[in-house]
Amino acid sequence: MDEAGAGGTQLVTVEVSDGVALIMLQRPPMNALSVAVQSQVAAAAREVDQRRDVAAVVVYGGPKVFAAGADVKEMAEWDHATMVERSTALQAAFTAVTEIGKPTIAAITGYALGGGLELALCCDFRVCAENAKLGLPEIQLGIIPGAGGTQRLPRLIGPARAKEMIFSGRHVKADEALRIGLVDAVVPVDSVRDEAIAWASRYVGGPALALRAAKTAVDRGLEVDLRSGLEFERQQFASLFATHDRTIGMGTFLESGPGQATFEGR
Repeated sequence: MDEAGAGGTQLVTVEVSDGVALIMLQRPPMNALSVAVQSQVAAAAREVDQRRDVAAVVVYGGPKVFAAGADVKEMAEWDHATMVERSTALQAAFTAVTEIGKPTIAAITGYALGGGLELALCCDFRVCAENAKLGLPEIQLGIIPGAGGTQRLPRLIGPARAKEMIFSGRHVKADEALRIGLVDAVVPVDSVRDEAIAWASRYVGGPALALRAAKTAVDRGLEVDLRSGLEFERQQFASLFATHDRTIGMGTFLESGPGQATFEGR
């Protein structure tokens, strides 16, 4: 990644080990999502999407906090014209995470608030610590979520629950987050990173093109009516019959049974 913060500081890093990429926010103490952080998040997302040695991705803020929201000090200086421009770039940065064509897991410790929760919502799954607090408190600043919160949260937990969180700005604790489907697992604080990596590791060695097609079909299908979604699914399904992995998978199944294929990602 080329883009760095003030003084050339790397605020978002990418580490790859055994097929899993760890995108880590590194702007202590709260990982406030400044313009520089947003830009580097987008660059990291594009990098891991393109790397053939990456099968799945974990987004992590460190052992103490995921991300406590936007950089309010930076944002408070902007006028309407500036925000019209910046909000487009903000949404584009987060959309880059949703467009990673591989399974993604947010590993949440401490606070995931405002833009922090919106970033976590861009992932396919969320593993959070027992001490985590999640919320969209923008209403308390006289604004609304602007990085996808009003759109992704209702699609995940339903409109009424999402409105209640957005209208009140309250923090949701880990147990409630699990109950309402906001997160997928709650684990001890010191296990969050390892649990998320273990989850991501399930997809290492899988058929990369089929995983990408499955993710795209689900995500695109949620944006359209059922008939259009079924047509998109049909197209993705048929396209996989042109892949080498399909030949390997079906051939191995017929010869040795399920779960024996060694896929090549092509």
